[in-house]
Amino acid sequence: MAWRFDNPLYSFTDDEQNEKAKRVWEGESLGGISEDNNRLPQPVVWLLGLTIIAAFAITFPLWGQRPTADIYAEYVAMMDTPAVKAIAGDAQKMQYMVDNVTDKSLVQFQERHPLTMDDLEMIKGQIIELQSQGVDLEEYTIIGPDVVLANFEGVMKADGTRERKQPWWDIGYTIDIFYVIYFCLAVLIVIKRLPNHTWEPDHSVAH
Repeated sequence: MAWRFDNPLYSFTDDEQNEKAKRVWEGESLGGISEDNNRLPQPVVWLLGLTIIAAFAITFPLWGQRPTADIYAEYVAMMDTPAVKAIAGDAQKMQYMVDNVTDKSLVQFQERHPLTMDDLEMIKGQIIELQSQGVDLEEYTIIGPDVVLANFEGVMKADGTRERKQPWWDIGYTIDIFYVIYFCLAVLIVIKRLPNHTWEPDHSVAH
């Protein structure tokens, strides 16, 4: 089973091995089912690539990050201001706060994880309580009506506890990338070890 690497997109196998594979292919009846040697349609290849890229893009650690309590602390602080209280209607109040937060990156989280005034009322007391404790609000995430300690475990902090902030990259994402590359390479090698798609069996060789 000799290998060749001078034209990897054509074949990884030398001519002798390819000829042997062709004879086996021609002679194998497969129970009366004839297998052709058609290449995978180009649109399917591009669709596979697009699917992989899209899957990684939408599951990128920062893209799927849960909103932290720190993100909505400014909203909570604005809720009881005279400017907000003077506005009629919860939707209008929420829109005013979205338009007037100092950190405009919060607006992106509001678009991806929208909260209503009712949602803010439910988490308001919890955020104020955490602020009174002096904890890092970035280590707490919003899950429904609850503000909970994030389930990430990062580096050790000076006080001996683990940092609970979501990293911009995680090990699971690295593992995913490795296995996708491994899968694609394995499929490519298997295909290129077979006779090239330019050859079509006519199933004329008898056993």
